[in-house]
Amino acid sequence: MSRNLLLISTSTTHGTGYLEHAGEEVKALLEGKTSLLFIPYARPGGISHSDYTATAREAFAKWGIRVAGAHEYDEPVKAVNEAEAVFIGGGNTFVLLRNLYANKLVQPLQQRVQQGVPYIGTSAGTNVAGKTIGTTNDMPIVHVKTFDALQLVPFNINPHYQDPVQGSTHMGETRETRIAEFHYHNRQPVVGLREGSMLRVIKDTITLKGNLTARIFLQGEKPMEFAPGDDINFLLDAN
Repeated sequence: MSRNLLLISTSTTHGTGYLEHAGEEVKALLEGKTSLLFIPYARPGGISHSDYTATAREAFAKWGIRVAGAHEYDEPVKAVNEAEAVFIGGGNTFVLLRNLYANKLVQPLQQRVQQGVPYIGTSAGTNVAGKTIGTTNDMPIVHVKTFDALQLVPFNINPHYQDPVQGSTHMGETRETRIAEFHYHNRQPVVGLREGSMLRVIKDTITLKGNLTARIFLQGEKPMEFAPGDDINFLLDAN
């Protein structure tokens, strides 16, 4: 598969502007491209698709990339099929996945990624790049017919992964506990992607980018920490 992916935990980190922390990786991914299709479907309300697209348009303009929103097209499938690159932003993962299926974009996106078209995801857009959305942190505010996602990679991702706070009196479940519960019923690996971190996938290689380690969970095993530069290509062999 000619994958060319940048899967980012979040669009904004503390003290940075929209996508600013991932700027160098975004520029490298889009080298030689002049335009990008933004899919704003993850927003559950409070901000329109047009306003959300305007935010993306402003961010990419400084890199010389023109942005069009999928909602601006009468035929979103045609827009995907003609796109030089695709970016799916954050919001609610359930809303996003429902809209991707409703607009019949799942298969076209899969096909375009197989052809090597660059794909950027942040937050919910990163969630849907995985095998399923079963490890999202979002509330299921809408019904989805399936948890099956784009399956651009054969594992799941938990963006915004948070470690337990030392000394906290909070008695609720941690992210690690929730992912362990997921593995009672599902076998695919899960990557806990901390804020400021991202996964760069080029064909059959995967690299952790950013300054932090990632926490990787395999069914029946203790969680493992991997640093940027470590070999994590085994994730692409999952089934």
